[in-house]
Amino acid sequence: MSYIAGGGGFPWGAALAAVTSEPPSHSRRFVIVLLVCVQLLRPGSSQAAGVRPSPGPSEADGCIRASDILSCTAAGLDCAPRDMPISAVTIDLSHNRIGQLEGGGFEGLDRLQTLRVAHNQLIVIMPGAFRNASGSLLRHLDLSSNRLSVLEQHYFEDVPGLEELLLFDNRIVHVESRALAGLGSLRKAYLSHNRLTDFPFFSIQEHSHPHLSMLDLSSNRLSKLPLEDITNLPVSMQRGLFLHNNSLVCECSMYGLFQHWDQRGFASVTDFRQEHTCLVFGIQKGTVRFFQHGRYFDKCDLAAMSQGLKEQESSVLVKVGKPLLLHCATTLAGRHVTFLWVSPNQEYVAPPGNNGSLKMYANGSLEIMAARVEDSGIYWCMSLDGRQQRNETWEVNVTVLAHQDESHEPFNTGFTTLLGCVVSLVLVLMYLYLTPCRCPSCRKPRTPATPSQGNEAGTGSAQSSILTPTPPATTEGPGRKAPNLHSLIPH
Repeated sequence: MSYIAGGGGFPWGAALAAVTSEPPSHSRRFVIVLLVCVQLLRPGSSQAAGVRPSPGPSEADGCIRASDILSCTAAGLDCAPRDMPISAVTIDLSHNRIGQLEGGGFEGLDRLQTLRVAHNQLIVIMPGAFRNASGSLLRHLDLSSNRLSVLEQHYFEDVPGLEELLLFDNRIVHVESRALAGLGSLRKAYLSHNRLTDFPFFSIQEHSHPHLSMLDLSSNRLSKLPLEDITNLPVSMQRGLFLHNNSLVCECSMYGLFQHWDQRGFASVTDFRQEHTCLVFGIQKGTVRFFQHGRYFDKCDLAAMSQGLKEQESSVLVKVGKPLLLHCATTLAGRHVTFLWVSPNQEYVAPPGNNGSLKMYANGSLEIMAARVEDSGIYWCMSLDGRQQRNETWEVNVTVLAHQDESHEPFNTGFTTLLGCVVSLVLVLMYLYLTPCRCPSCRKPRTPATPSQGNEAGTGSAQSSILTPTPPATTEGPGRKAPNLHSLIPH
């Protein structure tokens, strides 16, 4: 019976020693059994714990662990649970009351790829909250439906491999310019249904976010768009830029941008035509669905604006051997702005150029001295303002046309048409003036010759035979007349 000793804080050793010091009897045995039953029925006793194993730390917090998934949804948590399994690949902390993410809260989770903290009460993310978690392995981070108000620079410094970031349905009013700077693998970012009045588009250029194909800024409070920064974005980013349901002021430049995207069939516009609205004179009551009521923009010079947009992304054609000058379109200016070009073969070009084929000027323009076929491709330019820590990019597609064999060049359509008209006109003139008249009505009756006419008649008949188109009568054939022999006999 020694297994009972020391349990529950009661001096069971002394009691048992007193009971068992005398020879056993029925009464003593009853007392021993009674003491054992009392000990087993006491709450928190070690024997009761031996009957039912104590729950693990995750189960005690209301979490469920399934293989490499830890689910703590609707568990009433006020903070992230401690001692989370290091083998977890997916952790779901949604629908709780978590108010902040502490520094080092996910330390040691080096396999974590998906973290969901949606539908909580998050106000702030402390520095180092994701430090030593999984670093570049974390792909999906869901912070939607919380109470975040500002995206600070340190929030996502420790997750450079993040590909999908969900921040919709928060209270975000400002995004710091460097908040998304370190997310070079980011593909999709959802910031809709917030309170944003502006956004640092200049911080998400092609060289810093080459994979970004969707940026959802819909249902915010954007009033004006920085068109220069937006048009400098790569076409792949513009195609996935969602800006509907904002407080945009009706302007020709704004309308021209969306009209250009609509003509190109961007899904961000074509799928939400009804939700694209603007405010006439900035008045909330003057909301207009501008794709349905385009008459408000009849006086806008959309052709000029569309041409300006096309110039930022148009292709350039040049013949072999001809020079070509490319301009680095940017809004940055000043002596602190520097430029850099990248050729299609990934060669960096800086002033004054390289190897004689490319020449670069101080204003950022790049000249192809003599175009070659291998010079075709996309040229990428970056302008950097070292003082303001801003940069912009621009790209242009260059196509070099090779010489064609002139002997095999097809006829020009206009020249062929003109030649056909001239030939037809010549044939008509030949038919009208050079074709002999063979109709009977054209023949004139022969005038009988008289002796007094003499040589005059002969001369007249000779002239008539020359002028008339009718051939002279021959002496052969059934229609000839017999000569007058009497006129031939001298009298």
